[in-house]
Amino acid sequence: MPVTDFTTPPSDELTTTAAAALRVWVNGRLYADPEDARVAVTDHGLVVGDGVFEALKVTAAGPFAVRRHLLRMDRSAAAMGLPTPDHGRIRAAIDAVLDGTPLVHGKIRITYTGGRGPLGSQAAYGPQTLVVAAEATGLPAPTGTIVTAPWTRNENGALTGVKSTSYAENVRALAYATARGAGESVFANTGGNLCEGTGTNVFCVLDGRLVTPPLSAGPLAGITRELLLEWCEVEERNLTMAEAMAADEVFLSSSLRDVQAVTRWDDIDLPADGPVTARAAQVFAEQSTRRLDP
Repeated sequence: MPVTDFTTPPSDELTTTAAAALRVWVNGRLYADPEDARVAVTDHGLVVGDGVFEALKVTAAGPFAVRRHLLRMDRSAAAMGLPTPDHGRIRAAIDAVLDGTPLVHGKIRITYTGGRGPLGSQAAYGPQTLVVAAEATGLPAPTGTIVTAPWTRNENGALTGVKSTSYAENVRALAYATARGAGESVFANTGGNLCEGTGTNVFCVLDGRLVTPPLSAGPLAGITRELLLEWCEVEERNLTMAEAMAADEVFLSSSLRDVQAVTRWDDIDLPADGPVTARAAQVFAEQSTRRLDP
């Protein structure tokens, strides 16, 4: 079976092929045609965003850091009042969507919702809905640009640190960045300190030291962030937005970007080849290659 590779720039032909490569598993059934996959219109994940999700990268070696993603999903589910998801069932679904379609680089999305429920905010009836999907993606760019979102993150909210399906705020902020020619928006929190991006954690280099906001500042506990804290020397502390934007280097981390150097933040130019960022990227690449499920 040939390995699927979509590392070249998208074209109409590649877009069509990539769509055909999408594999979807819903509640125990793998669909030959993803267009046939269905969930109920009363599913609480659709109606009120009562669900959680994880997104993780896949390489030719297989899916990366599945254990850590599932443990975070457990924490998110508990925060949402959902039963603990069945890890064995999820792993079997991941195997099913990858079977016969090995990927050079791809993405797996695991979505877990309250299931059928009322057309309002009362508790879902259940049983829970589980969707696992896989698709080929391009390799992440080594650099990117960011803008400051005009909205703030609430570091004390009910969904702070929860990877819920209520992602409309991120959709809005990412569209704000796209409209300004940037690849990501970053938020301050209500205290005026740096928080996170729409789907990323932010690291700054100040006087040669690598610094990232603590979880108390409101960011998601990113898996790549977690691994960088283990594999590199990183200081967790609050950073004002002015302090962060005066950093010598800035990079983003996420499961689908790994370590991505920031070359422009609003109207501030930053180095694409900063030594601390380059070292963090190298360490992450080496360690993640050695250990598929660290």
